[in-house]
Amino acid sequence: MLIAGPTASGKSALALALAQATGGVVINTDSMQVYRDLRIITARPTAAEEALVPHRLYGHVDAAVNFSAGAWVADAARVLAEVRAQGRTAIFIGGSGLYFKALTRGLSAVPPIPAAVREAVRARLEQGGVEALHAALAQRDPVSAERLKPRDRTRIARALEVVEATGRALPDWHREGQPPLLPTGEFRALFLAPERERLYQRIDARFGTMLKAGALDEVERLAARGLDPLLPAMKAHGVPALIRHLKGEISRDDAAEIGRADTRHYAKRQFTWFRHQLPEFEWVAPEGAGEWLGIS
Repeated sequence: MLIAGPTASGKSALALALAQATGGVVINTDSMQVYRDLRIITARPTAAEEALVPHRLYGHVDAAVNFSAGAWVADAARVLAEVRAQGRTAIFIGGSGLYFKALTRGLSAVPPIPAAVREAVRARLEQGGVEALHAALAQRDPVSAERLKPRDRTRIARALEVVEATGRALPDWHREGQPPLLPTGEFRALFLAPERERLYQRIDARFGTMLKAGALDEVERLAARGLDPLLPAMKAHGVPALIRHLKGEISRDDAAEIGRADTRHYAKRQFTWFRHQLPEFEWVAPEGAGEWLGIS
């Protein structure tokens, strides 16, 4: 069973209810909830919730790791085999479209990028800016350069890393992908689709709740580690703004509003991405999700 949806849509509660009803195992399919350092700011299930049913691939990665979709697929393959061997239902739940796409469509065969290459590209990005990096990418991989927005720092750097490390453009690697873990016909897929304004209200309220629960202290501990700001964990929604507050650059209220706005924008992108990239997911309103899953 696959349960996707925008952030703050109620996915985790739904997956928990399904696991309790079926004896299933909840498997994280969210790129930020893998990080050990970020339970509160990523709205990871609480320790009490995790104790109710088996939860896998939550908080198992250190924030210093540049964790990739390929690494997640490798972990997911191992967990899926274990769950199947136990005769239990695997419940993949999260909001990361790329993880779900890798799960159901397969993954490109890009090899690991050496740290030296990644560091060199990041240095070029910091020294010359994203425009210069985009121009360099256009020389080496014009197809990717044309496809990517000129301000998309992360994806431009990734595409250039690949061609610098391998001598081959990213689209070439994409044509040599790994087969999916869950081929068509082996899963049911739900996209939890709440009404937009109600969702945005939930996002705003949840950010305040996370702050009250200690999100700022959590981010302060993360910032104290002095990690590379380009690492995925350092870019989790709310983290950059709260770090700016901790540095005295902006107020706590301004940091909270930036975090809320970034999260709302992310939710909007999730709607668009799933609609265009994974049409096999059936869109269901929250009030109809229990019936769709057969647990109402």
